[in-house]
Amino acid sequence: MKTRTEISVSRSETLISTGQSVVAVGSCFAEVVARKLADRWVEVECNPLGEMFNPLSIADCVERLAEGREFGAEELAVRADMWFAYDTSDLLAQTSAEKALSVANEAVRCGSEALSKADWVVLTLGTAWVYEREGRVVANCHKMPQSEFVRRLLSVDEICQRLVALLKGPLRDKSVVLTISPVRHLADGLEGNSLSKALLRVAVDRVVSECANAQYFAAYEILLDDLRDYRYYGADMAHPSEVAEEYVWERFAEAFVSEGVLAEGEQYRRLMAMAAHRPLHPDSEAYRAHCATVRERAQQLLAKRPTEKLKELAHFGLKE
Repeated sequence: MKTRTEISVSRSETLISTGQSVVAVGSCFAEVVARKLADRWVEVECNPLGEMFNPLSIADCVERLAEGREFGAEELAVRADMWFAYDTSDLLAQTSAEKALSVANEAVRCGSEALSKADWVVLTLGTAWVYEREGRVVANCHKMPQSEFVRRLLSVDEICQRLVALLKGPLRDKSVVLTISPVRHLADGLEGNSLSKALLRVAVDRVVSECANAQYFAAYEILLDDLRDYRYYGADMAHPSEVAEEYVWERFAEAFVSEGVLAEGEQYRRLMAMAAHRPLHPDSEAYRAHCATVRERAQQLLAKRPTEKLKELAHFGLKE
């Protein structure tokens, strides 16, 4: 007897392969994918300007990174002694305009470098609801008074046109995975959230049909229709639980990650877990043997791809 309707995930013709890099931009679900990839030794840059939720702000962010366009002082605002830009998340806010500009532009430089060499871009759309200030959509309201913004719902045409221009423009040479975040935006109300996700889904379907470099990954459907149970949500009843995140990651890897990356990534993940182990008896022979094993495995991986972390682990447990 079947107790679930498991979704069918097709294997992509192109896969994330050894030595390739990824840039992920979008809602917090983009960070889940990025974290899982990084844990498996894939070079990944995630949300350099902070989380983005609506497709227009996501597109603006990617275009800024593609151009390497830094922020100007005229783009800054202040609230309660914290300076910020509306096109970044509140994590980049600083206590002075100079610091805010420096932090934001360093993020642009790092993100621009990562995007220029990335083979893959993962875009995770969270909501079709947007907030406009002075006629322009903002990425984050930064807790400014509601009266300063106009809230409205994007149309399918608006979303589609913006994303198609992005994929055929700055991202034309990248493999792009489009996903819709399974995170429920309960502040929009269940009806508003459902309408928002439906608009995103229709728009993404059109984008994928128009852009040869785009593919869709059904993260939203996996959580809502495959898992389909509140036990797969966190305590806030909006975000996926760790179990759900792991399941969705497995399906993503099944669709887009090569076996070679997964095999090497598992070695790397196990090595990181060994290195994180805290011994009860650090002076014991058993722990010295453990450290020797960490060094040996780090050396093996170093021969394949040298990184600063592996170089550090190659001397794991050795006293200065």
